[in-house]
Amino acid sequence: MIKKFLLTLLILSMSIPAFAVNPHPGKGITIRPARATWTTGYFHAVIIEKGLRELGYTVEKTKELPVALFFKSLTLGDVDYWPNGWFPLYENHLNKYKDSISAIGYVLKKQALQGYLVDKKHAESLNIKSLEDFKRPEVRKAFDKDGDGKADLTGAPHGWNTVKVIQMHIEKYGLKDHVEQVSASYQAAMAANIASYKSGEPIFYYTWTPSWTVYRLVPGKDVVWINVPFNIPNTDSKEELELMHLKDVEGAATNPIDMGFSVANIRVVANNKFLEQNPPAKKFLELFTIDLSDLNEQYAKLMRGEKSMRDINRHADEWIENNQDTWNNWLDQARRTVE
Repeated sequence: MIKKFLLTLLILSMSIPAFAVNPHPGKGITIRPARATWTTGYFHAVIIEKGLRELGYTVEKTKELPVALFFKSLTLGDVDYWPNGWFPLYENHLNKYKDSISAIGYVLKKQALQGYLVDKKHAESLNIKSLEDFKRPEVRKAFDKDGDGKADLTGAPHGWNTVKVIQMHIEKYGLKDHVEQVSASYQAAMAANIASYKSGEPIFYYTWTPSWTVYRLVPGKDVVWINVPFNIPNTDSKEELELMHLKDVEGAATNPIDMGFSVANIRVVANNKFLEQNPPAKKFLELFTIDLSDLNEQYAKLMRGEKSMRDINRHADEWIENNQDTWNNWLDQARRTVE
């Protein structure tokens, strides 16, 4: 009887793990997140914060920082991470502070497009395939909204570095007398473009993905991406040039197409000391990713009026529920970094 009892104890002891994984390895540690100033960067930022809280971290109220200020704040250690890094667009910032900060994981990998679009109707009727076509008088006139003799281009949101890039394009492509960038309120300008499109009027604008704009004006159906005359890289990298010359872009005027902007990766940028001291957080940030279609769908909800932080929190909870198995796997891997 005693032998059977001891054998039972031995079997039970072998079936019980020597130690349990700590479900809250970040308990007692405070994280100071930052996020971008554009509302389309909020959704995945909130999802990431929810994951870090599930790991036990205390997450402070998020600081909203423009690009240049963020990189300096991160380097100084005033914040721990920022989930809105566009690369290679921000590569120069990263290289400048490479001893203090790193890009980690891929929120999106080679899916973030930028470029110029015109409505499909006028692209076809006026045979517009490139910015070069705006040198033609009939094209320039069709897109001249204010009567100054130049086509009006809805440019990047005010304060973005892209405003300067677009202006550089206008100058380098010899378009100063043909195209004028309008950089007022992007949201209001795009709302006006949508209204113009519905009225059958021509529209010409810059946009990016993920963005609500591609959900409201669908490339290939409503609008088309057009070429730049030639690509101008921000760096001397051959890879960057390759990322500007793309094949099989949905809704492109030509295949392949020269976008003028490299297709980007969206990545989390974090302070190196923070990453070293917090392996569970580092692992979670490495693993976190999201589908472009999910981002575009959420941005469309923003434009339908679901734009309060309560709404965005609900959107984040719904996304987690719809991706529960993947979510749990990420958290389990993060927890096991401190076994």
